[in-house]
Formats: sequence, structure tokens, C-alpha cells
Amino acid sequence: MTATDAKDDLRRYLQTARDALLWKLDGMSEYDIRRPMTPTGTNLLGLVKHAAGAEFGYLGDTFGRPSGERPQWGDDTAEPNADMWAGPDESREHIVTRYRRAWAHADATIEALALDTVGRVPWWPDGRDDVTLHHAAVRVIADTHRHAGHADILRELLDGAVGMNENNTSIPPVASGWWEKHHDRLEQAARDAGQE
Repeated sequence: MTATDAKDDLRRYLQTARDALLWKLDGMSEYDIRRPMTPTGTNLLGLVKHAAGAEFGYLGDTFGRPSGERPQWGDDTAEPNADMWAGPDESREHIVTRYRRAWAHADATIEALALDTVGRVPWWPDGRDDVTLHHAAVRVIADTHRHAGHADILRELLDGAVGMNENNTSIPPVASGWWEKHHDRLEQAARDAGQE
């Protein structure tokens, strides 16, 4: 087995999730990237805005490396869920650029500190707010991949596009009409199971 560098592994998996999340915005209208697609308002641009705040917070402020761009939670003045949607005055370009600044800041933190460095998460309860850089990085990776999955589902609902990136749809190639038949078969299976 080949030895790997733990920091390289963390950065690689984090970047894969970042890229997947941003790719979901490509080719979409301003309306569609902001459009609430669930009862709680989940939307593509809001997921990116949230991910930027998570990186600035967990991989910046937590380790005494403030960026000057605070996350929009843990602040008594912010409205609930403020980090999960973009107002009409927040452009796509602004949010994507902010997210890329968060990447650079987070990557610099990972580079500068040992993985066993202990930080304090400002919005966690006192006495349970200590975290290592390794734990914080894994947490951000998991959160970003989770939201990239949300974005994948939203994008499929919006225009049918799926996949991790432009070159990897993550679904098998099938003949035209196969997915419709597959969907109908699953619907029937669900109905049949629901009648038991």
C-alpha cells in the first residue's frame, strides 16, 4: 500500500466536494439557482453560501485565524437560516467569489497548522467547543459532500442534469426511455408495498 499524506487526502476530498457543489450552478438561470425546491427553501445558491460560511467558521475562526468574513450563524442578530439563501442584492458572482476565498483561507489553515491543533468553535456550547483541526476538516468535508448531494438532487429536479462533475454522471448509460420506465417500475413497487 502506498503511504499518503493526511493533509493531502483531506484537501483532495474537500476540493472534490467544493467543485461538485459549484458545478451545479453552471448553466442555470438566476431564478433557478435561487428557487426554493423544498418546503424548507433549500436552493442551489444558498447551499454554496452556507458552505462558504462553514469553511470560514470551522477552518478559520475556530483556529484563531479569522478571515473577516464571519459565518451567518451563531450571531444573535442574524435571522434564522440566513446562511441558506441569497437575497436579490447578493449576486451569484459575489457568493461564488466568497466561496473561493473561503477555500483559500481554509486551505491555508490546513497547511499552516498540525492536524492535532485544538481550536474552539465559537457557536458550540461552552465546555463542548474544543475540536482538533483534523476533526473540523472531516466535519467540513462531510457537510460539503452532503450539500453537494442535495445540490445534485435539486439540479436533477430543475433540468434533469445529474452527476459529480461534467465527466462523471455517476449513473449507468442506458437507452432512451429507460429512466422513465425505471421510475414507473419503482412507483409501482412502492404502491404495491404500501398495500401490504
